[in-house]
Amino acid sequence: MGPDSSGVISIRMLFRTAPLRLAQKRSLPTVLLARNLIVLFFRWTVIAVTAPAIGLQSPFFVPLFPAPSSSPSAVTEHTCLVLAARALSAIIARPLAAQCRRLPVIQPIAPTGYLEGRPSDLGALQLSLSLSHASKEHRLPDSGTMRSACLSLLLVTACWSLPFRQSGFLDFMMEDEAGSGLPEVPFEPRVDIPTMPEGPKCPFRCQCHLRVVQCSDLGLKSVPDEIPADSTLLDLQNNKITEIKENDFKTLKGLQTLILVNNQITTIHPKAFIPLGKLQRLYLSKNHLKEMPANMPKSLQELRIHENEITKIKKASFEGMAQVIVMELGSNPLKSAGVEAGAFGALKKVSYIRIADTNLTEIPKGLPPSLSELHLDSNKITKVQADNLKGLKNLAKLGLSYNEISQVENGSLAMVPHLRELHLDNNALTTVPAGLPDHKYIQVIYLHSNKIGVVGTQDFCPPGYNTKKAMYSGISLFSNPVPYWEVQPITFRCVFDRSAIQLGNYRKK
Repeated sequence: MGPDSSGVISIRMLFRTAPLRLAQKRSLPTVLLARNLIVLFFRWTVIAVTAPAIGLQSPFFVPLFPAPSSSPSAVTEHTCLVLAARALSAIIARPLAAQCRRLPVIQPIAPTGYLEGRPSDLGALQLSLSLSHASKEHRLPDSGTMRSACLSLLLVTACWSLPFRQSGFLDFMMEDEAGSGLPEVPFEPRVDIPTMPEGPKCPFRCQCHLRVVQCSDLGLKSVPDEIPADSTLLDLQNNKITEIKENDFKTLKGLQTLILVNNQITTIHPKAFIPLGKLQRLYLSKNHLKEMPANMPKSLQELRIHENEITKIKKASFEGMAQVIVMELGSNPLKSAGVEAGAFGALKKVSYIRIADTNLTEIPKGLPPSLSELHLDSNKITKVQADNLKGLKNLAKLGLSYNEISQVENGSLAMVPHLRELHLDNNALTTVPAGLPDHKYIQVIYLHSNKIGVVGTQDFCPPGYNTKKAMYSGISLFSNPVPYWEVQPITFRCVFDRSAIQLGNYRKK
């Protein structure tokens, strides 16, 4: 069939799989390293598979390619194995006819389309095997034919392998080169992403941050749902809420501050505040409440409920609220008759009470002795009685400005021995209150805008200089009909600084 009468085995191999693609895709040192590992593996594989079939010794007990014996058959077998290994290790085809003249020639031919500048359509291996009848003197025995066939099958199987793809070992050494011309096959390892727990919900249009829920100025007509249970501050001011229902705060057991200022609340359910066992500050000012809420939390420390429509304060209103420190009840239509005696007695720790801008006509009786500041400004009180101040031994500041007080009963100031600041301005006093010279701690007294016409030398200071009395830091007498040029300088001998005295600027009304 061929030009050689002895018979020719013509093998066309096209290496466009592993060798060529690896050479295109990887750098040369990497290709050599990978090639050597592949060659070493296939050398042992070829010998291990073919040894039992062709009668060679086991490769695990002899060198890779044992020296041939003197018989021609052994020499032929040895030469074929060596050439096959060399051809596989080089990854290119080489003419073997010159090295094995008495054997069929293995002739590799490059890919048809590859040399012409166009890629081959198959991209794997084209193998054409033509066998010719050899002459009898050169024909291999049956065993040799079997060995050649086994060897050819092994070589064909190796060349039909898919493109080499490293997936683990030596990956760090293999860097892609630009312009390889081969599409990248991204490696996407399966990663099980744990599902994150769902965060706390926030009411619609509200803002939630660090356990603070901001729902102000939203035009809400009721307390919103889905308020986070771990909230510590809830701001609902400047809305249109009209009612506090029983279950509005049932899940807010850790709430500490509740702001309901400037709404339209008219009713609060008696059990609405029961779940709030840790509430400390409650702001209910600027609403339309007509009575004190019931069952307020015992943990409450600050209650501001001014600018409502409350007319009565019962003794049971503050029952159990022993932790309250600040109480703001101003700007309510309260009357003295509407405040029961001892209504504030349950406030064992209160230190600040402000009931300004109401209709009180006298100082409430039975105020707690823990009180340190009492503000009763802008009421209709006409007289300060000693009995009303009884027991207020810790009172340090008393505000009675903008009332209708015309008289301070003798002995009234003695009921508040630790008083330091007294505001009696904008009243109807005609004389300086009695008892100021004997008071040890009073330092500031406002008497301006009254009807005081005379100031004596004994009105503010004790007669002697060696008495233990605190020095005044402020005395205001302006806007009184007293002729200030007639006031003797010795009148203010116990004043710390002359600039602390304010006189003059009186205008008749």
